Amino acid sequence: MARFQELNKDGSVKHNFKGVKWIVIGAVALLIVANSTAIVPAGNTGVVLTLGKVSDMSYQEGFHLKVPFIQQVENMSNKIQVYETPASAVSKDLQTVSSTIAVNYRLVADNSPSMYKNVGLDYQTILITPVVQECMKAVTAKYTAEQLITERTAVGDEVKTALDAKLNDYGIFIEKFNIVNFDFSQEFNTAIEAKQVAEQNLLKTKTEQEQALVISNTDAQKKVIAANADAEAILAEAQAQADANKLLEESLTDKVIAYKQIEKWNGQMPKVVGSDNSMLIDVPLEDNTSSASTSTSTEAGQ
Repeated sequence: MARFQELNKDGSVKHNFKGVKWIVIGAVALLIVANSTAIVPAGNTGVVLTLGKVSDMSYQEGFHLKVPFIQQVENMSNKIQVYETPASAVSKDLQTVSSTIAVNYRLVADNSPSMYKNVGLDYQTILITPVVQECMKAVTAKYTAEQLITERTAVGDEVKTALDAKLNDYGIFIEKFNIVNFDFSQEFNTAIEAKQVAEQNLLKTKTEQEQALVISNTDAQKKVIAANADAEAILAEAQAQADANKLLEESLTDKVIAYKQIEKWNGQMPKVVGSDNSMLIDVPLEDNTSSASTSTSTEAGQ
């Protein structure tokens, strides 16, 4: 099939640029459309710049239209961000303290335009870093090295309060402040270890003394209990004997005594009796006869 070409007046072939024109027009249209829209990601605020000037209004997350080539949108994160850094300070007792701290913070959406205008996107380096170091040094100086270890939670709470006081006006809020680690000089660590050993030895000695005292008191109580038991046994025995004697005494009537005497009588009359018919001395008759003979001889000689 024959193809006809349009010629110019000079006889050259005339080129048709209509297709190229439409391509250019389409490309320009796409470029305009692309620069007329803005998408703000979730958790961000779109700061609107009109010819480089920060607008008072801002875009929330989602799809937005803007003036092409005149306006641009800078996204600023409002999510919680983590800033971790080493910090060095001096304690109240002049001990060098090296610590690792972590700060969880976020930028308030309403303050995003002001932050971009006055500080910029790198507000962590410009604002947060120096303030964190300053507050850490100020609070650490209020505590001794030992208190920094034993009262870490209180120290962290005080640093967080100081950070909020300095950063809240910029729209930065501290969600959480953590002291990850404390590190001291080798001399201080050695002194702390020696102190702990001494306290443990003292506690051990005190415990042993208390145990010895308990054992001693227990032994003494055992002896007291045993002595009381012996005394009560003796007292009970004496009481029983006294009760028995009393009972025996009450049972010894004259008839019982007479009966016992009769029961044990051998059938011989007593040699000497008292005025009350009771026997005084049991003297044999032979001795009385001898005495009488001697008395008679003595009288005859006289």
